[in-house]
Amino acid sequence: MNAKKFIWTGVLAFSLGVLVNAQDASTTADPNQNAQSDQGAKSDMKDARHDTARAAKKTGHKIKKGTKRATHKAAKETEQGSQKVEDKTATPPQQ
Repeated sequence: MNAKKFIWTGVLAFSLGVLVNAQDASTTADPNQNAQSDQGAKSDMKDARHDTARAAKKTGHKIKKGTKRATHKAAKETEQGSQKVEDKTATPPQQ
């Protein structure tokens, strides 16, 4: 158990060190490069928004299709069940 904690602590410390180092490198960059970076970030945000919208539409379509399929299947099963009950309760023809 202690070995796992030690390993995860090391991984976390390494990750934080990499992030801090990357932050320092980006803040000392050329200001003109940051302007281009901002355009890239703006474009990335637009792309993310479009991807999210597309995913939401696709999910909504799948839910609608699944609900429709389940409703139709339930109606079909209900119809079959009512047919069985009708057949069992039908009076035999008189002779």
